[in-house]
Amino acid sequence: MSLNIVLFEPEIPQNTGNIARTCAATGSNLHLIKPLGFSVQDKYLKRAGLDYWNLVNIAYYENFEDFIVQAKDKNVFISTTKESRFYTDVKYTDECYIIFGKETAGLPDYIHQEFIKNRIKIPMIDNVHARSLNLANSVNIVMYEALRQLGFPNLV
Repeated sequence: MSLNIVLFEPEIPQNTGNIARTCAATGSNLHLIKPLGFSVQDKYLKRAGLDYWNLVNIAYYENFEDFIVQAKDKNVFISTTKESRFYTDVKYTDECYIIFGKETAGLPDYIHQEFIKNRIKIPMIDNVHARSLNLANSVNIVMYEALRQLGFPNLV
C-alpha cells in the first residue's frame, strides 16, 4: 500500500526536500514533473531532506503528458484553491495519485479540466491576501488524511 504524491513543476527546493522527507517517513512515492525550478543537486533540497533521500522512491517526468501515461486508469486527485469540495470529503484509495501545483501558479487549466471531478481543497479563510498555504504544508495535510483513511498502512 502506498500513496503517490505528484508535484507539478515545483519551484522551491526546500518545499520539495520537506515533501520528500515526509514521503520517506510514510512510504509514499514522490513524482516530480519537469521543469523543476532547481537542480536536484541543490544544497537546500538536500538539506531539507537530510539523510532521507535513500528512503524515497522518486520518479521524474519530462512533462505532464509523460506523467499521465503512468497514472492512466488510476484514481487521481488534484489539490487546488479553485474547488468547493474539501480534501476530507473524498475517498482515497491505495496507490491513488494526489497532484499539487507549482508554488507561484498552481495547476494549469488543462489539468483542471482533465480532473474536474476529482478536485479537492484545504479550507481557508475568505481573504484575497491569504491565497494559499505553503506547498509542503498542503501536501502533509492531504497526505495524512489519505493515510488515515487507509488505516495508516505500514506505519507504527
